[in-house]
Amino acid sequence: MYQVSDSTALLRGHKRLLARTATGARAVPRTVVLLGLVSLLTDVSSEMVATVLPLYLVYIGGFSPLAFGLIDGLYNGATAFLGLAGGYLGDRRRHKDVAVAGYGVSAACKLLLATVGTGLSAIGGVILLDRAGKGLRTAPRDAMISLATPKEELGAAFGVHRAMDTTGAMIGPLVAFGLLAIAPLAFNSLFIVSFLIAVVGVAILVLFVSPTRAAGDAVAPPPAPSLREAFALMRSSRYRSLLLAGGGLSLATASDAFIFLGLQAKLDLKLSLFPLLFVGSATTFMLFAAPMGRLADRVGRGRVLLSGYALLLSVYALLVGPVDGWFLLVASLALLGTYYAATDGVLVAMGSAIIPEDVRGSGLAFLRTATSGARLLASLLFGALWSVWSFDAAIVCFGAGLIVACAAAAALLLRRAPGIA
Repeated sequence: MYQVSDSTALLRGHKRLLARTATGARAVPRTVVLLGLVSLLTDVSSEMVATVLPLYLVYIGGFSPLAFGLIDGLYNGATAFLGLAGGYLGDRRRHKDVAVAGYGVSAACKLLLATVGTGLSAIGGVILLDRAGKGLRTAPRDAMISLATPKEELGAAFGVHRAMDTTGAMIGPLVAFGLLAIAPLAFNSLFIVSFLIAVVGVAILVLFVSPTRAAGDAVAPPPAPSLREAFALMRSSRYRSLLLAGGGLSLATASDAFIFLGLQAKLDLKLSLFPLLFVGSATTFMLFAAPMGRLADRVGRGRVLLSGYALLLSVYALLVGPVDGWFLLVASLALLGTYYAATDGVLVAMGSAIIPEDVRGSGLAFLRTATSGARLLASLLFGALWSVWSFDAAIVCFGAGLIVACAAAAALLLRRAPGIA
């Protein structure tokens, strides 16, 4: 208990800084900051595992690019399986209760990884369960953030949350790197440490988070919407446009793991340095998430979102271009982190601004399902293209697809449904 309190105190100054960065003199709501702390610890736990999986499965487990694409697709897209259930259950019951269940499932999976071995079906099953936990918790958590925040400050609030979340994504690979440096190949020990950190995050959520509305009142149990009311969101042209735009852009998005495997091969980096690639992009994400959210509130969320995907396109160009050495490494990681800062929280803020409160969780879950399902297909497609042709060919195909997706998203968000942007 002393260690938990001490860790909370150490992060207190960082939380205040993030809040002031995002909103100027006015701090974001306490609920947002506490949920950010929960996400920070959870991401430390998750990224400890995520950053060693590509190395572990491809270079030690002998997985082919196609087999790894299946695992990576499950990791990035399996949230779609329970995302809708998480949002709907949160709307019917209490968002916090559903979020606790999701975080708890994901924490337990870290312990399971220490016992299942390296078989494709075993690893795939645990990852599917872990990502199902993420799907269960994400929409209720985002709903709590949006309900506690005034509509005009949604970009800033989600920016602060994503900055804290990404602080965990930056710390996690460093912890993994340190543990493996001390005890090479001690993956089971790493999984156990990851489990313990995740348990601390769940404890903070259970003990300290009290959902509130923007006016400062405690959130009463919400009215129970029917499935018909949740699906009625599809009648909104603005909401349909956001779903189509988010899904199309995600379908042309290569995952971090594939990008980092390409960088490792092109630069011939030592395998022990692989987890540090995640640190580089996460650091940039952390620094720019809150400012990008604030910028999106001021100049338009759709414009910032599309600018972020233009940065991702620049990463693709660098990976197949003539640039090499340290410039390729630093530029790719900086652009990738800034892309996430301009897109991740901004897309959720766009959805939160147009979805009614009584179906906020369900609406955000539909949005997550569209993007998560598209990312699962994207990972499978990228792995297949790499297996049949080459990494460069896969990147070129995804680059062409992203250009088309950006043009379609611009038409949907800036022309057909300008109120979203």
